Amino acid sequence: MSTSVETGHAGTLSTPSGGLPKLYFVRFGFAIVWAVLVALTASTLNPASVVLLVIYPLFDVAAAVVDFRTSGANGPRVLLYINMALSLLTAIGVAVAATSGIPGILRVWGAWAITAGLVQLIVAIRRYRLGGQWAMILSGGISVFAGIGFILMAAGPNASVTGVAGYATLGGIFFLVSAIRLRQRASKVD
Repeated sequence: MSTSVETGHAGTLSTPSGGLPKLYFVRFGFAIVWAVLVALTASTLNPASVVLLVIYPLFDVAAAVVDFRTSGANGPRVLLYINMALSLLTAIGVAVAATSGIPGILRVWGAWAITAGLVQLIVAIRRYRLGGQWAMILSGGISVFAGIGFILMAAGPNASVTGVAGYATLGGIFFLVSAIRLRQRASKVD
């Protein structure tokens, strides 16, 4: 039985069908596959690596849309709209920055990691009573620091986009941990 744990205003638990754990499992799988492909193709800036770098924030838009649809009226709707806008702008920004080289891409990616990390942190804090959100809180906080690192890396002599593969892998692991914890919590409620 597929269940999701959602929260009302008072943080009460319910288990509508669909859900957050399933979305988090998909995000984990996508992040791992994507990271492997980036690690294999992004030693230099080429069409394959640029496409992959644009696909990741577009996938984030799609995931935020799914989250928006499954989180219900009491979910973090405004924050999800913000996340969708940030990710869409990032996809466009990465495509444009690719014409100027790796440092430009790292600056765009870094700005996205910082802003999206802050949004993720706030969403996770709002969802804390669901359980399993400590991983999302850590992920959001680490994303902010990683974003700063990408921006600093852009200014250095060895700027490379392969570092984003590690960033995606760690984020994917946090999604996996959160999905497992949410499933465990949902099974206790059922």
